[in-house]
Amino acid sequence: MDLLLRLLLGAVLIYGALTAFAFFLQRQLQYFPDRSPVPLPAGERFRGLEEVELVTADGVRLAAWHWPGARPPTIVIFHGNAGHRGNRLPWMVQLHDLGFGVFCLDYRGYGGSGGAPTERGLFRDADATVAWLAARAPGALVYLGESLGCGVAVELAVRHPPAGLILQSGFTSAVDIAASAYPFLPVRLMMWDRFECRARIERLRCPLLMIHGERDTIIPMRLGRALFEAAPEPKEWLVVRGADHNDPIWVDPEYAEKIEAFLNTLRTSEG
Repeated sequence: MDLLLRLLLGAVLIYGALTAFAFFLQRQLQYFPDRSPVPLPAGERFRGLEEVELVTADGVRLAAWHWPGARPPTIVIFHGNAGHRGNRLPWMVQLHDLGFGVFCLDYRGYGGSGGAPTERGLFRDADATVAWLAARAPGALVYLGESLGCGVAVELAVRHPPAGLILQSGFTSAVDIAASAYPFLPVRLMMWDRFECRARIERLRCPLLMIHGERDTIIPMRLGRALFEAAPEPKEWLVVRGADHNDPIWVDPEYAEKIEAFLNTLRTSEG
C-alpha cells in the first residue's frame, strides 16, 4: 500500500510539474519566431518591393514589406506562428504576379520587429498595418490569414472590415488546437492567448474564402470546417487535396488562380 501511494504521489508531482512548465512557458510553445532581420531581396524580379517600418499604438517598431500592384485590392498577409516574412516571399510573388498589391507584416518579435508576441500585441500590430496603408497606400484591402494569422485576420476584419477575407488553415480557437495537441493538459483553464475565432467570425461582414489542406497535421481540418460553418454568407470552402499544413501553395497547381477567382468577385474598385 505504501508503495502504491508513493507511486501515485510521484505521478501527481510529475503531472503538476509538467502542467506548471506548460503554463509558465506557454508563449514559447505557441510562438516560434525567427527574430533575425530579413534583407530585402535583390534583383529585377523584385522591383517595386519596398521595406517599410510601422509604429504601433504602444510604441513597438515593426518591419514589413509592401509591394504595390497594378490593380486592386492590396492583399495583407498575416502569417503563421513560425519564421518571418521572408519565408512567405514565394507566396507574395504568386499573388503579385497576378497584378495585386501585397503587404506582409512581421509581428512584434518576428523578422527584426521589436517586442515579443502576445495576442493583444498582434492585434495592435494589425491595427498599425491598416493605419499605415490607409495613410500611404489607400484602396481596397483583402486580409489573408495563415494559421495563427487567421486569428489576427478575423479580429481585424470584424473591427476594420476589408473587401474580403481569406483564411488558410483556419481554426475555431487556439484553445481547441492546444486541446487537440495536448489532450492530457488542462489547456482550457491555462491559456492566455486564446484567439477565439469562432466567437468573432459571426460578426463578419465581408465575403470569405477558407482554404484547408486535406491532411493538415497541425490544425485538424474539422476545426477549419467548424469555423467556416459559423461564418455568415457569402463564403466559400476550398479543400486542397493531399496538402498538409504548410504546402497548399505547392500541392495545388491552380492555387493562385483560385484565389484570383475569389478576388475577382469582390467590389474593389477605387472609384
